[in-house]
Amino acid sequence: MSESSTKTKSTAKSSNYFQKGLLAILVLVAVDQLSKWWVLNIFDLPSKGSVEILPFFSLSMVWNKGISMGLPLGDALGKWGIVILTTAISLWLLFWLRKSERKFEAASLALILSGAVGNLIDRFLHGAVVDFVHLHAFDYNFYVFNVADSAITVGVIMLLIDGLRDSRKSLKKTSKEGHLDGDRP
Repeated sequence: MSESSTKTKSTAKSSNYFQKGLLAILVLVAVDQLSKWWVLNIFDLPSKGSVEILPFFSLSMVWNKGISMGLPLGDALGKWGIVILTTAISLWLLFWLRKSERKFEAASLALILSGAVGNLIDRFLHGAVVDFVHLHAFDYNFYVFNVADSAITVGVIMLLIDGLRDSRKSLKKTSKEGHLDGDRP
């Protein structure tokens, strides 16, 4: 197979993953924003505060002005600092998604991007992120989160798994070729 043929297939594959990734981002952002709209406007969670659904699950209204899991970086960066930082990271991830040639990696990036965009929309609309999913058991309370946060978390875990799988493949390939990093000619 010629080099240009391989490059064309590689470009077509990454373009296909990019298009599917954009579609996934649109769908997940819509689901995230619809869930937040429902919680705010139909269920009216802000007036209720917290409603127990199951012994381990409540809907609890939290306006998150921090970054992730309520980290107080919002105080240091301010609203627009967080918006700029999130936008810059999202653009970098979008560029990465555009170049991605692996399905699992592209899916991971699409999940992270959808969460980032969903929470970015909240910052523009509400000045804070709408969090409402509250898991708890016994005396333990997990952070209150939303669909976008879940997408980011799952996407990051998948990206880490993809990186570990990729590094194992590289190590196996290196050992099959008969040399390790210190033994390269």
